[in-house]
Amino acid sequence: METLESHLPKVRRIELENVFYADEGDWIESLLITSDSSFDPETVLEPLSQVELFHHERISDDQADHHVHRLTVIAHEPYPFLLGLILRVKAIPNRLVLSQGRFDGVATVAEWEDFRALADRIQAQFGRFELLSVNQVQTTGAPLGSGQLGRVVRNELSPDQLIALRTAHEMGYFGTPRKSSADEVATELDIAQSTFSERLRLAEKNLLNLIFSADDNGLEVDDRLQ
Repeated sequence: METLESHLPKVRRIELENVFYADEGDWIESLLITSDSSFDPETVLEPLSQVELFHHERISDDQADHHVHRLTVIAHEPYPFLLGLILRVKAIPNRLVLSQGRFDGVATVAEWEDFRALADRIQAQFGRFELLSVNQVQTTGAPLGSGQLGRVVRNELSPDQLIALRTAHEMGYFGTPRKSSADEVATELDIAQSTFSERLRLAEKNLLNLIFSADDNGLEVDDRLQ
């Protein structure tokens, strides 16, 4: 991540969204990169021998001066990697962000001794550790990669199906008791009730395929209604 930061133009932050250890020091990483200027990921990564680009997508942003990309890369990282240090002390990584040469992170530990061990290892490996705050919580918080399902769902459902689901949810269509009817949701969407029902049925079908993996060849996606 530090190597990427040094080669990216006007980068604001690099967030480690998800990471998997592959083999022999290779990590598969999903990175969300925010920059003040546009850049071509393939051109930026081409001269970097320790990073291979697997996939990238441009993420829309409401602010015109921000350019956001999601990169999936294979990184040849020297072990131990920062994430490895966190996992070694049985901590759960919740957030890791690199900005202006500084890592900010959130992790959940079960015992204070585990935290002290983590702090000592980071200090020894990277030379500096600063504790910003400590909170006692009842739950662990969302671990890295917890947003993956949401991204998969957004990729597998058409925009109209997502809007139909979101509007129905916000209007209490799925509540018990039901707070709105199919006609009322369709009116809100400015579409026929039959169109709403069909979009909802296709969305539910795709979600069930996603959850239960009914088809060995992947999701069965019906794009007839766009």
